[in-house]
Amino acid sequence: MADVYRWRLAPDGYATRRQLRAMELRPGGQDVAAQLERPRRRRGPLVAYLYRIDQAKPVRPMTPARWAALDKAMAARRTCPNCRRDVGYCIPPTLGMCVPCHDTPGSQALAA
Repeated sequence: MADVYRWRLAPDGYATRRQLRAMELRPGGQDVAAQLERPRRRRGPLVAYLYRIDQAKPVRPMTPARWAALDKAMAARRTCPNCRRDVGYCIPPTLGMCVPCHDTPGSQALAA
């Protein structure tokens, strides 16, 4: 079982995934070393998992193939399924189409 610390009281040498990433590190396959718990009044505590910084490994560099895959995925998020244009921003999932298509009268019938 990992050590449990109260919120903001973890000893030095531990970091969350986000903190490791800011240091250009990754957990590197290690198990959770400790956890933080922040108590809440009406629900269970918030939990943050901590990893040892000394066992963390450097972030793997992006390869050209990974950059290409990321570009392709982002292009798919920017392409409106209604008008098939790259609108230059990620289309909100709540709309399901670009803002001009959503604001056009009768566009909801076209999307359905």
